[in-house]
Amino acid sequence: MKNIRKIVLVTVSAFFIGAVFPYVNYAIDKTYQQLKIIVDVLELIKESYVDVIDPQKLIYGAAKGMVAELDAYSQFMEPDIYERVKSDTEGEFGGIGIRVDMREGWLTVVTPLPNTPAWRAQMLPGDKITKIEGESTKDIIIDVLIKKLRGTPGTKVNITVAREPEDKNAEWISRDITITRELIKTENVKSRMLDEKTGYVKIIEFTGHATENVAKALQELKGKGMEALVLDLRYNPGGLLASAVDVSKMLMNAERMVVYTKGRKPENYQEFRTGSSAPYENLPLVVLINRYSASASEIVAGAMQDNRRAVIIGERSFGKASVQSIIPLTDKSALRLTIAKYYTPNGKSIQHDAKNETGGITPDITIKVPLETEKKLLQQSEELYFPGKEDKAVKKKDEVKDEVLDRAVELLKAREVLGNLKQGK
Repeated sequence: MKNIRKIVLVTVSAFFIGAVFPYVNYAIDKTYQQLKIIVDVLELIKESYVDVIDPQKLIYGAAKGMVAELDAYSQFMEPDIYERVKSDTEGEFGGIGIRVDMREGWLTVVTPLPNTPAWRAQMLPGDKITKIEGESTKDIIIDVLIKKLRGTPGTKVNITVAREPEDKNAEWISRDITITRELIKTENVKSRMLDEKTGYVKIIEFTGHATENVAKALQELKGKGMEALVLDLRYNPGGLLASAVDVSKMLMNAERMVVYTKGRKPENYQEFRTGSSAPYENLPLVVLINRYSASASEIVAGAMQDNRRAVIIGERSFGKASVQSIIPLTDKSALRLTIAKYYTPNGKSIQHDAKNETGGITPDITIKVPLETEKKLLQQSEELYFPGKEDKAVKKKDEVKDEVLDRAVELLKAREVLGNLKQGK
């Protein structure tokens, strides 16, 4: 009798739960039904495929397929790839000297590093590396591709590069390149005085040492008489969120919002703010961005713009602002999963939305730079920091104007003049 009561109680409870939560039961049943398809396919391959296949390989393939349906930044990493991601390169490695990102499914050059094999091979921002050692890079995990490009200094790597022509209707121009790897020592900050009062700091990437190097550069420029600053974030692919926030803290005070993250889960909402004071909070500031500025560089530019701390000049930035969490799995593989997105202080999503043509940071003053001019400007930039032995008079004649930088300096000078007019009243 007691057993009958228990059965009746369980049945009634199950009926009650099903009646109150019908959609929950339906969702669970549907998910398990869909998972059964994967199990069935796995079993059929194991039993009937013409060759014997390692089940682990099939499971990894299924995991990669699921993640591929999400976005360009979520990735399933097999154990060896995850181990490489965890390893610290300490800023030195054997490679060809480029900063890259995945764009439209292709490994894309953000910028070549000056005085490196990639630079001497005349690779440019926007070039797509379509093949490495004859194998396509399309939709391959970026960490896998970077691992293929890196290697022992002195060894060679064969790549195929495609470049967009000036004529948008023409076909992309492809070429095969053989590059000898070298020991690459990465830089993250460059600085100089543009004139007697205007300082210039270029952040190449927001690495772990970028904050201390920016602080050092600003201190040196201040000692040289800096009264205004141009912060150049062009070609900066991003880096560490903490570094972007720390740089913002040097330039902006009053506990202002720098950026916030928001996802599906409440715990993914986070705010990042400046401190109560900043060493350079009153320094007149202009920030430069272009279509290759992404991630952490967009966070800094967005914070400066929304808080009316700086004028932003250049092109609309790339729009890469999703937060990934790396989740280790039981077999030492891992899942890099997008869990949130970055938003500027005014609530604008930085993440690029191709369908609605939104995302990225839209500059206050837009200046489009032709591809050929970009190439010459990059070469001139190298000469500034890595001076060669060629005749400087000849180089001076071939120089092109950096219109974006020139406009920034003009604005800062105009601000100084207007400030003096105000003080004279």
